[in-house]
Amino acid sequence: MDRVERLQRPDGNTVAYAKTDGRTPTVVFLGGFRSDMTGTKAIALEARARASGRAFLRFDYLGHGQSSGRFEDGTIGRWLDDSLATIDQLTTGKLVLVGSSMGGWLSLLVARARPDRLAGLVLIAAAPDFTERMLLKGLSPEDRLALERDGRLERPSQYSPEPSVFTWKLIEEGRRHLLLDKKLALPCPVRLLHGQSDPDVPWDYSLKIAAHLEAPEVITTLIKGGDHRLSTPADIARLIATVEELSAS
Repeated sequence: MDRVERLQRPDGNTVAYAKTDGRTPTVVFLGGFRSDMTGTKAIALEARARASGRAFLRFDYLGHGQSSGRFEDGTIGRWLDDSLATIDQLTTGKLVLVGSSMGGWLSLLVARARPDRLAGLVLIAAAPDFTERMLLKGLSPEDRLALERDGRLERPSQYSPEPSVFTWKLIEEGRRHLLLDKKLALPCPVRLLHGQSDPDVPWDYSLKIAAHLEAPEVITTLIKGGDHRLSTPADIARLIATVEELSAS
């Protein structure tokens, strides 16, 4: 595993990252909400990139993993800024972006901001607009009131002993980055992978995303019995094959 390095941000925070040099297109992994760059998918893709001589980059957003800052201070816009700064300063040439869950939203935003750099996009249980369409919609009237009043809401997490914290700032700022209210034109092929037993992001969400994309080729793969993380050996093999297909083309 690469030694973790740090990219300085203008506000004094640092983004932790691990970079593998190699040929382009560079594969960039963007993780999910409260996830980090040491997950199964990121490490498997890094190992594959290294074995095949491909450039690879993984990193942690503000308040995630080994990066500095408080998670509660994060917003979609801030995490997008971290993503763009890391990609702009640490990579050159074409990119294949691989975004998992919230990382799928951020990947689409990066793609919209840097269309000329895109060679391909792989979205795993992508959750664009989740702050509005899932988080807010899923709250009871009492919880929504508490979130607006207190500015934060804690909820048990099935992925961590620590509760998930949602802030009203996350919801409000997220509205500046919504994607599914209009068509999104992308210059590269797109692959969407989604487990049909995903408890967090409904599998038909990927069909909605695909319908909104205007790209040379959009292929959605639904995995029967697949969960949100899609990290079984079969899932990882499918992901690697998908990334390699787009990297090669």
